[in-house]
Amino acid sequence: MRVLARSFAIVCVCVAFSQAHAAVPFVLKSSSFEDGGTLALKHAGNTPGSVNCLGQNISPALAWANPPEGVRSFAIVVVDAEGAAGLGVVHWVAYGIPASTTEFSEGEGSRESQKYVGGKNSRELGSYVGPCAPPGGVHHYTFTIIATDLAPDALPPGLTKDELLAKLKGHAKAASGLVALYQHP
Repeated sequence: MRVLARSFAIVCVCVAFSQAHAAVPFVLKSSSFEDGGTLALKHAGNTPGSVNCLGQNISPALAWANPPEGVRSFAIVVVDAEGAAGLGVVHWVAYGIPASTTEFSEGEGSRESQKYVGGKNSRELGSYVGPCAPPGGVHHYTFTIIATDLAPDALPPGLTKDELLAKLKGHAKAASGLVALYQHP
């Protein structure tokens, strides 16, 4: 009887632990900015001759944790919904990020890398392009990470945001995001 009671107690602890573990949310964080905080000028775009692109085009650091079971790769999309007079600007499309990857250091998204497959942002580049907001209001930059069940090499390079999202239908397992603010200095 004692063995049965001990076994039952162990099963209860294991069930409680697995339920507690399942309740931990998939999260995206950045050491470069707080959620709802302001991007530093160094994270803004840098286009010679542009009066709006005054930064150094250094992508912010990103880190994520607690992905759901069965994740094989991640995708990252960065969008400014207010950009292009409300039509939106896509600043980064990256996917095929292996499940073993849990972070990008500052600047790592600013160049093509072996750590991800580059899609096409609004400038048709496969890497991060920082904000180039015109003078006026504050823009909101949404950084979204999507956990997928696709192998890292499942998708071809050069997908736009819309093409990527269409291919992720039925394969997205969870997402998390951050919003950064930026205003022309």
